[in-house]
Amino acid sequence: MKNNNVLWAGRLEDKPDTAAFEFQSSIRVDKRLALDDILGSKVHAAMLAKGGIISDEDFKALDKAFAEMIEEQIDDSIDEYEDVHSYIEARLKERLGDVGRKIHAGRSRNDQVVTDLRLYILRILPDMCKNFLKQVDATLNTASLHLETIMPGYTHLQRAQPVTLAHWICAWETAIIRDISRFVDALKRMNECPLGSGALAGSGLPLDRAFTAKELGFERPTLNSMDSVADRDFVIEIVSDCAIMMTHLSRFCEDIVLWSSQEFGFINLADKWSTGSSIMPQKKNPDFAELIRGKAARVEGNLVTLITLMKGLPYAYDKDLQEDKEALFDSLDTLEACSEYFWQMFNSASFNKEKMKAACIGGFMEATDAADYLVRKGMPFRTAHEVVAKIVRHCIDTERKAITELPFEELHTFSEFFEEDVYTSLEPEACVAARKTSGGPAPEEVKKQIEALRARSKELAQVSR
Repeated sequence: MKNNNVLWAGRLEDKPDTAAFEFQSSIRVDKRLALDDILGSKVHAAMLAKGGIISDEDFKALDKAFAEMIEEQIDDSIDEYEDVHSYIEARLKERLGDVGRKIHAGRSRNDQVVTDLRLYILRILPDMCKNFLKQVDATLNTASLHLETIMPGYTHLQRAQPVTLAHWICAWETAIIRDISRFVDALKRMNECPLGSGALAGSGLPLDRAFTAKELGFERPTLNSMDSVADRDFVIEIVSDCAIMMTHLSRFCEDIVLWSSQEFGFINLADKWSTGSSIMPQKKNPDFAELIRGKAARVEGNLVTLITLMKGLPYAYDKDLQEDKEALFDSLDTLEACSEYFWQMFNSASFNKEKMKAACIGGFMEATDAADYLVRKGMPFRTAHEVVAKIVRHCIDTERKAITELPFEELHTFSEFFEEDVYTSLEPEACVAARKTSGGPAPEEVKKQIEALRARSKELAQVSR
């Protein structure tokens, strides 16, 4: 790695040795910003020419060089430079000599890097969101196939009330749609251009920041030059959004791991999304789900890294901020991969409908519906709750697994409100069908949820630069 070709070479007589220089270099992380750095520099050159700071002839030479650099591949020599900015500027100087040295007029690496970061996020995140929305759409197709696939719902990991697989999937997708909307909101907030803020106090040159912002596709310039270079709120917000979405994926994966166990047996993952054991020939492990669950901790750690990084910094730029990019890039890369693999894994799985339905029998999942039955007959709910609780205790004492195992004469002793139709009312399908409140698991309600999620997805799909 070169330490004799840095942008700050003039001030210091002695420079860090090779190992120390490599330690403080950011090129291995920030080289993915090369395209954004070229685009920012290209527009900066146009603004310098517009303001008469460089000649039109110099601008044409610079503009041509930038166009060529955009078409070329980044070569391995990039790793020899301190950062992406010094690499791009060095290539300009190789092509244009002193003309290439004019590009840095009116800017600092402080405003340059934060502009590059915003350009990078604004360039890649809309496409990521659109891919997430495609995954939502495909999974809603899976949900549509399981509107009447009965399964237990759980609280405290105890069987609670019967729902459907479609209802469960819609719960997941409601969370994911929220996650995507957070990214969309964050894109709106960060759509301001810091270029021209300089090191922290702007420039004495006649810069046209509104021109630069418009040409780079931003809505406006940032308001305050010091805040522009000190701010990493947008990085924290994006990584926070990644961490929230990864937390959701982790919880979904926990469901998958449980469902795929022999104790549950609800789901059979495709072989391509499973692994075996090096010692136990019979094993089929949900390793992809477990790994995604594990990677959530990594992204959440990135969020803690950024918040901790920022909390003690004096305002304006500090070298500590170099650490922001690795956490950001890793979070975006990890989320993108995990989301893609999770939904492929889930949508290629098959489901054991018989086991799912059988799991709704026993455990007195019909108890709430028995109380609702009594309420519909005119009994106060708190009284109905007490009556059904006594029935459940009686069933346990007499080794019955469900209220419906009690003969009507025996059931009637607990309340005269019970009639013969109670048995059909307490079947799992009837319990689900009765829950027609908005957001509930009744098939017609889940259809509405699917339609609403598709509508929200279409709205979010409009996000763009």
